[in-house]
Amino acid sequence: MNEFDLVLPAAVDIREVGMRDGLQLEAPLPLDAKLAMLEALVATGVRRIEATSFVSPGRSPRWPTPTRLPRSSPLGRRALVGAGGQRPGSGPGGRRRRGRPRVRRVGDRRAQPGQRRAPDVGRRGRRGEIAGLAHGAGGSLEVIIATAWDCPFDGRTPIARTVDVARAAVTAGADQLCLGDTIGTTTPLRVVQLLDAVRRACPGVPVGVHFHDTRGTGQANALAAIQAGVTQLDASVGGLGGCPFAPGASGNIATEELVYLLEESGVRTGLDLDAVLAAARVTEDAVGHELPSSLYRAGGRSVPRPAPDAS
Repeated sequence: MNEFDLVLPAAVDIREVGMRDGLQLEAPLPLDAKLAMLEALVATGVRRIEATSFVSPGRSPRWPTPTRLPRSSPLGRRALVGAGGQRPGSGPGGRRRRGRPRVRRVGDRRAQPGQRRAPDVGRRGRRGEIAGLAHGAGGSLEVIIATAWDCPFDGRTPIARTVDVARAAVTAGADQLCLGDTIGTTTPLRVVQLLDAVRRACPGVPVGVHFHDTRGTGQANALAAIQAGVTQLDASVGGLGGCPFAPGASGNIATEELVYLLEESGVRTGLDLDAVLAAARVTEDAVGHELPSSLYRAGGRSVPRPAPDAS
């Protein structure tokens, strides 16, 4: 090892959130467009897709709502619920549908202003119930702390505050945590500091990260998190996405850019870059406007890899 070597894991697991986070600022898509997008994403080799959300449309009308997706997909199906939103498997108005939720992992997002429920109230009132529903259905619960670093209304989130939320989530039954930079304001040093604090407070609990690229620091933050030992990251095809509760908040880090960064650095992602770019084209057709991803606009890897040294 020399002074220029990066300490990186052999592989990471990328969760594709384009179908949920990526679409939450878009006009509602017809089912055939969603299914085409899903099929293209499955073809990338991704193992985890956040396919939809169970959030009351009366409270968050622009969040993607439950969609009848193929039940035969071999990948891990994920769905998002809000701390104050619908239960997985419930219908309009909170009516409970028969049967158990057909998702393998439920992500519970910390309550936000648009959900008309203070974070503490949402956490105490629903998180244990959501954990019980997920575990009772043979699934697991991941708690996503959406404003882990900064809040668009309250400013910088104190590390101690995020640690308290994380600890309470684990106590209530969370199997995994995810720290979200929902408005794209954090920087690499702050990423590492918060990760260290949360891990010390919740030893043994897997911690992932969810970054937005609003201020151009998303990929740098992802690399910092990976160097700090994180192996589970969220990304959105084409860099699509944003936060409906934060004016000016733009999209997530782009899946294809994260794959390019990591694969070129010797870290396996299991995703095929050309297939991700093909999925981005399908997504662009579906939403009807240009995607923000720089790599997508550049056309992928245009510089050929050097030939092996014959000597």
